[in-house]
Amino acid sequence: MEITTGLILRRITQTDLSISAHKLATFILDGIACKEGYNGLPRGTAAFTLSALAEKVGVSRQYLSVLLNELASSELHLVRHKPHGKYAPWLFRFTAFDKEEEPHDVESGGGDTSLYKENTNKTIFLGQININEKSNVFQTCWAELIKAAKTALPCWNVDTQVIWERFLAFNRARGNDKVPAGFLLGFMRRWRKSPGEMPRQTTPPVPEKPLDPRERELLAQVAAAPSINRQFHASDLCRSIGQAAYDARVHEVIKRFACPKFTATLAVHGQAVLAGEISR
Repeated sequence: MEITTGLILRRITQTDLSISAHKLATFILDGIACKEGYNGLPRGTAAFTLSALAEKVGVSRQYLSVLLNELASSELHLVRHKPHGKYAPWLFRFTAFDKEEEPHDVESGGGDTSLYKENTNKTIFLGQININEKSNVFQTCWAELIKAAKTALPCWNVDTQVIWERFLAFNRARGNDKVPAGFLLGFMRRWRKSPGEMPRQTTPPVPEKPLDPRERELLAQVAAAPSINRQFHASDLCRSIGQAAYDARVHEVIKRFACPKFTATLAVHGQAVLAGEISR
């Protein structure tokens, strides 16, 4: 089955999620690379810092963690990892679409931009680079490519001109006059900081919104909840107190905190852990 951006968007809208989680999933989809190597990302992957993502969605960093857990445990199976160090962006991917073997109840039309359709353009760096070329990268054709590709690479927060100068110096020291353009992308992927180079943030941090006592209480309960095998813990608690009592607890949390059902469910599980009714 052909996986397309349109199909993923329709799956997002049909998945049982809170409104904020739907909004977050749409922002992540908007940043997904449709071709291998676009913005330096693997195909089907998006890159964001948590501060930038929280600012886009309009939530606090604490609540963003709740939403990311909701997407991870949903049918979309969102996963995230940070392969390029502490100050690099997180990489996000909807893994539910990695191995689609059977048609889903919705199908994509042929006009969508496919994430997996094109096998060409495996890298955006084509041709040869003359090492004796102009020292000002912005007078060459490589500036925009470097700016686009470095987004999810170890040099994501390094100035484009600095990357270019380091690349030229690296090759001159080895006596290279001309190299394939792909060498530049490989150089950026293996970037190492110079001695004394300090990491800098390209996106100003989003100031944390002060939490009221009720929100702190809700987050504390959610944090105590088991994050894996949520359905198993729900069944365990239902056997202990009964389905009616379980549903009543969820309804009470929704009513008290005005939160989505998913968050209320986690809070109920957290309450049960704190009370010793189920184990974490």
